[in-house]
Amino acid sequence: MINYLPLHNYVLFICCWAATGIGAGIYLLRKDAPYGRYSSDQWGPMISNKLGWLFMEATVLVTFLVWIPVRTFPWNSPSGVMIGLFFLHYIHRSFVYPFLIRTKGKKMPVVIMLSAMLFNTVNGSLLGIWFAVFANYPDNWYFTPAFIAGILLFFTGLFINWRSDYQLIHLRKKHETGYKIPQVGLFRYISSPNLTGEILEWGGYALLTWSLPALAFFIWTCANLVPRALANHRWYQQQFPEYPANRKALLPFIW
Repeated sequence: MINYLPLHNYVLFICCWAATGIGAGIYLLRKDAPYGRYSSDQWGPMISNKLGWLFMEATVLVTFLVWIPVRTFPWNSPSGVMIGLFFLHYIHRSFVYPFLIRTKGKKMPVVIMLSAMLFNTVNGSLLGIWFAVFANYPDNWYFTPAFIAGILLFFTGLFINWRSDYQLIHLRKKHETGYKIPQVGLFRYISSPNLTGEILEWGGYALLTWSLPALAFFIWTCANLVPRALANHRWYQQQFPEYPANRKALLPFIW
């Protein structure tokens, strides 16, 4: 926990971090990040997909909590609920999802894992500092338009993200590692509903917390996932000549 931090320094860092995210998004529109189906050993030493996911996602839980006075924090306050929502996503992403994915033998570059750990260290710290030092929500925050709209978006996005991930996982039999065309749920309309769901989720989180660090986190989410969704769409079209021509990349019937 920190006892003092000038608000203007905190805000300035977040603005610079958000601007960096926009730059990263522009870069990723031109260069596919080398993990998953784009993984390449040209980026140096490799690590198991499962371990890579666990290490890089669990980092945000540690770096978030390190700022929070756990014993004295008002966990039944709006801030406590917001922290719980954040942890709901990342506990699943860190300790459930990596052990469900069927990627036996597949690896990711260590440099990608380390860059994701850095990303999660910054975002976890910015949010942890916000809730430990600057957040001050009234008890009736639950009834504000921002919280109501944000919580609806958050859980809608969470549901779409989890359901789509599980649909992808179950496309493969136990020992398969190849790719197939998904044909269920929102996959009938867009190539990456799992990514659409995650974008909705963190957009909702930025709204329900009405905070600058959550907005920066949402900007980084878009910077990472929008280029990824577009790349996935192109990849499916290139790999499968029979890929549905009316399927969009990220938004049904639109884009």
